[in-house]
Amino acid sequence: MHPLSFYKCLAEDTRLKSLLLITQVGEACVCDLMEALQLDQPKTSRHLAELRKCGLLQDERRGKWVYYRLHPELPDWARKVLRETLSHNGDYTRDALTRIQCCQQQNGCC
Repeated sequence: MHPLSFYKCLAEDTRLKSLLLITQVGEACVCDLMEALQLDQPKTSRHLAELRKCGLLQDERRGKWVYYRLHPELPDWARKVLRETLSHNGDYTRDALTRIQCCQQQNGCC
């Protein structure tokens, strides 16, 4: 992965927050991310599709929902950037993280 394409993919609030949330929780369903980000399904799915096209996420369909996780071939340096961003910017994702964790504890918001 080229650094320029990595950072271009993150240069939008919804994509960055989605990727950081998935980094934090390991895997998330579209419906969990909709609740966490307080966005509708088309907008959420559009941004997740962009992250998948960038090679940052991998998806898996389970029934009518799609689940996302970091792409297994994501370079270590990119994973480190995401972890460092999370550890130094808790305020940026705090509310969304609380909402997604609540959804996942209830077996999803779906």
